[in-house]
Amino acid sequence: MATHHNQFFNNSALTKVTLNKRLEDSAWGFFLLLIGTLLLLPSALVPQGAWLIGAGLIMLLLNGVRYVNDISVSRFTVVLGLVAILVGLASFLGLKPPLFAIFLALIGLSIIVRSLLPPKVDRRNR
Repeated sequence: MATHHNQFFNNSALTKVTLNKRLEDSAWGFFLLLIGTLLLLPSALVPQGAWLIGAGLIMLLLNGVRYVNDISVSRFTVVLGLVAILVGLASFLGLKPPLFAIFLALIGLSIIVRSLLPPKVDRRNR
């Protein structure tokens, strides 16, 4: 009887493109699970900014697993994850950061920086 090794992180069994797709799908699943769980809990039990902190952690963990598996890391979601954690912590501390304005400014900054940098080499297909 053949035993099935954990193939989720086994690069020899999966191409990097396939692994990246599975990682992204898993991250979306964790994100939806987080949001659904937080919505089911009484609002008095959920600290302000919890969903932002959780979403930021999911994005950073996704990119950490990508990095460990030699898959191209998304700079955009790393920055977005860090900002989400910072804004979530600010909200938890009672501050009211202008979330929409911050995200618009970051997206604009990302577009500007990306246009000034040389094209990124796609390492996912190596």
